[in-house]
Amino acid sequence: MSTELEDNATLLEDIVSNETNMTGRGAATPQGIALTYASLFLMALGPIVLGAFRSVHYHSGLKKRGEEASDRIAMRDAATFPLYASAGLFGLYIFFKFIPREYVSLTLRSFFLILGISGLARACSALLDPFIPEFITSRLTSYHLRLTVKPPRGEQEESSFQFHTGDIVMAVGALIVGITYFFTNQWLLNNMFGLAFSLNAIELISLDSISVGCLLLGGLFVYDIFWVFGTDVMVTVAKGLDAPIKLMFPMDFLEKGLAAQNFGMLGLGDIVVPGLFIALLCRFDYQNHPSKCRVYFYTGFVAYIIGLGTTIAVMHVFNAAQPALLYLVPSCLGLPFLVALIRGDLSDLLKYKDYPDKPAEEKSKNEESSKDSKKHE
Repeated sequence: MSTELEDNATLLEDIVSNETNMTGRGAATPQGIALTYASLFLMALGPIVLGAFRSVHYHSGLKKRGEEASDRIAMRDAATFPLYASAGLFGLYIFFKFIPREYVSLTLRSFFLILGISGLARACSALLDPFIPEFITSRLTSYHLRLTVKPPRGEQEESSFQFHTGDIVMAVGALIVGITYFFTNQWLLNNMFGLAFSLNAIELISLDSISVGCLLLGGLFVYDIFWVFGTDVMVTVAKGLDAPIKLMFPMDFLEKGLAAQNFGMLGLGDIVVPGLFIALLCRFDYQNHPSKCRVYFYTGFVAYIIGLGTTIAVMHVFNAAQPALLYLVPSCLGLPFLVALIRGDLSDLLKYKDYPDKPAEEKSKNEESSKDSKKHE
């Protein structure tokens, strides 16, 4: 895995290891409960829809340029990910036992502040760029930054970054939001970062194949059940951690407004992990049914709604934290496979890869041509 992928994988581990699985301390009114559930539900759906369709354009652009995504989760990564996530989760639990909560939260909030500023700026640029009139974008100054790394040993590497004045404005705005969140821990700003993390992760991180997605979801299915039902680790960490790795909405919002403090929460892992699989289904639709209805995307999306709705219903009935992936994984895997079986697409679905394996000779030729082009630049 590349360094960039390791950074994204670390972020994904932090997201998964701090799922709150929609917990709260009880609402003041039934209306407060309904508003909280509805708000969390809608916030969860947004990044999945936008991230899935943006991932189609992102990977299409890479393929047109003859490139492959660097942020890919392969079979080995999917198999070991629940172990790393468990280690990270238990490590945070130990920290909370021996280190004051405010120090742990301060450290993690500082870490996520750095990630959050760049993530929020990127997400805002991606969402707003299509709506900016052309006569404005044509007048924006563009910049092309190239960085050359010359290690003592090994070959020279170059990195290239392109941005324009609008991106700088977005970055400054994200910086202001980040600093404000750092000092106030305001829940609306927390949600802005959480939604940006989710959108970027679903768009940029890809599963190598459907089987990789099944392995990842299956492993995290066991992980979620064990740490929620088998121990108090998940809930303890989730309730004690003040960092933008969860979406929040106050159950007493109708009574106290923005000053409310009685929160219902949904971990970003419950959005990102199923979202990666649904985005893969969306890309399968575009490649195999380019002019038809996005059958498998809509099927996966409906399956997510069913799974999250079941989580909310069970949690409300039993008034206890629930491992959301316990309900999301069977629905998000089962329903698309059932539709594929009925339509006769099961074999194509299982074989699908964004980037099919290439012969070793072709890989070496592509690497050499890529190096040559960089040298000429």
